[in-house]
Amino acid sequence: MSTPRPAEHRTLTVQAAGCVLWRRSPVTGELELCLVHRPKYDDWSWPKGKLKRGEDALAGALREVAEETGHTAVPAAELPSALYPANGRPKRVRYWAAEAVSGAFAPNDEVDRILWLRPEAARLRLTERRDAELVDALLSTLRPGQ
Repeated sequence: MSTPRPAEHRTLTVQAAGCVLWRRSPVTGELELCLVHRPKYDDWSWPKGKLKRGEDALAGALREVAEETGHTAVPAAELPSALYPANGRPKRVRYWAAEAVSGAFAPNDEVDRILWLRPEAARLRLTERRDAELVDALLSTLRPGQ
């Protein structure tokens, strides 16, 4: 019979959530996706972050969008989750498609820049390949003409 490991030695999965944030360009009307630049990691990714204790994943995703981009968003379909190691622990990020409806970006400690890019440009700019795969997942959820 094995002895249970103490709680501090268990590897708990870090829970996080975010959005693939999109809008129609105010100039051309074309689809644009929002990427955030995190100076701490010098990377381009989707707005996302760790959930607070007891926080609903979708509520956390929308909170992170607001904190990191300054935009409020209307969520739609849940997209594929990502599971990967982060700082020696497994991390699961749940994502939703979300349309930006209002707001304005202001640089902060976590995010110093955002970019609104067409889908192909966003796919190329994203630092992690797993993030780029979400471009197709988003596109498959949007109806023609949306």
